[in-house]
Amino acid sequence: MAHSSADGSPTSGSTTTHHPAPARLSRRALLRTTLAGAGAVALPALLASCSSGPRSSGDSDSDSGSGTATLGSNASDPLPRQAYRDVIAGYQAKSGHRVEVRTTDHNTFQENINRYLQSRPDDVSMWFAGYRMQFFAAKGLLDDISDLWQGFTGFSQALKDQSTGQDGKQYFVPYYFYPWAVFYRKSVFRQHGYQVPKTFDQYTALARRMQKDGLVPFAFGDRDGWPAMGTFDYLDLRANGYAFHRSLMAGQESWTDPRVRHVFDLWRGLMPYHDRGANGRTWQEAAQSLARKKTGMAVFGLPHPGQQFAEADRGDLDFFAFPEIDPQWGQDSVEAPMDGFLLPHRGGNKDAARDLLGYLATPAAEETYISADPNNIAVNSGADTSGYNALQKKAVELVSSAAHVSQFLDRDTRPDFASTVMIPALQTFINDPKDIDGLVNDIERQKKSLFADEG
Repeated sequence: MAHSSADGSPTSGSTTTHHPAPARLSRRALLRTTLAGAGAVALPALLASCSSGPRSSGDSDSDSGSGTATLGSNASDPLPRQAYRDVIAGYQAKSGHRVEVRTTDHNTFQENINRYLQSRPDDVSMWFAGYRMQFFAAKGLLDDISDLWQGFTGFSQALKDQSTGQDGKQYFVPYYFYPWAVFYRKSVFRQHGYQVPKTFDQYTALARRMQKDGLVPFAFGDRDGWPAMGTFDYLDLRANGYAFHRSLMAGQESWTDPRVRHVFDLWRGLMPYHDRGANGRTWQEAAQSLARKKTGMAVFGLPHPGQQFAEADRGDLDFFAFPEIDPQWGQDSVEAPMDGFLLPHRGGNKDAARDLLGYLATPAAEETYISADPNNIAVNSGADTSGYNALQKKAVELVSSAAHVSQFLDRDTRPDFASTVMIPALQTFINDPKDIDGLVNDIERQKKSLFADEG
């Protein structure tokens, strides 16, 4: 599933009284709750993206009828869309109940989530864990499903925490997660003799070499607004550490801080190696350029290149952790967003919706999805992971070894700040990366206004 845009953001565990900062797992907690049993790897991950329009919008993948539950889906790309069809078909065969899947373009779903939840939402809706869910639960737009959680099995305490609102009640059913990293084609690296970079200097040197070899070093498309957030997050996590990044997302640090300016200065140095015209290119187009060997690398979430590579080429896809910038932090943090399902308060068919959510929380439901879309990682410890491909196994290892796991910028901060401030700010930077002072001053001015109610 495509990561996210920005109309809500995840994670809890704050240092402020009114607005918790995104909660994360320490490495020990992550390992303690993740590696479950022989052959079955469950990650209490915390990870990418959207919601549909009003109940009348989108297109339906099945017919509605009396007693039918409706599912608002943001899985508009072909691969995840088919995977969800398989899941729903399994549920209908098992339960005898019908589900109407209403699919909306991923980005449109995300950008309209607030209006959607306040109007006539579907009975069940796809969405994200952590603060991005908590924000809407606090507004009374989601139903408490704590009683359903009492019957769930295979979910770690860490997963439950990511599914819990600020009031201590559960509002979310976790489904899968996926890490962000730097993706590349193994054959391209072999052809040119490239080595995986460990440090930022090596990363920049590799980009220069790729450019000399006739490749665009970094595939880049930010028309949807959110893809660039992944690069910003990793630059900040590597340069300033997890604690500062978390505090920055919570509105507790100034965007004019020299540490933030340093992030944009590092990024400015990389911009000559990025695809030009990124604000007019979709992430799908960027991933396709990587698949066609026109570009050398791309900062993405696991599903993004995976969904754009032909089946025959997927074995050639690989990734490495975003390189170290400051040895103090190394590569200790990983972005790993988690997607799942909500019960909108204004949805109509509560009984049918709750029954569907109960099924979606089962290992069988996750296994069906992952078998059709092998670009994500199941979170239920009961799910059979013996069929994981090399990338999935490597993704599990990447997240398991991290000291800190973040969600994503537009999930780790206020949705209004992510959508109305950061998307245009990053797109402005992409168009003209010279005026960093003006950029950070403008972000800080708007941040103060939006976060004023939390002071």
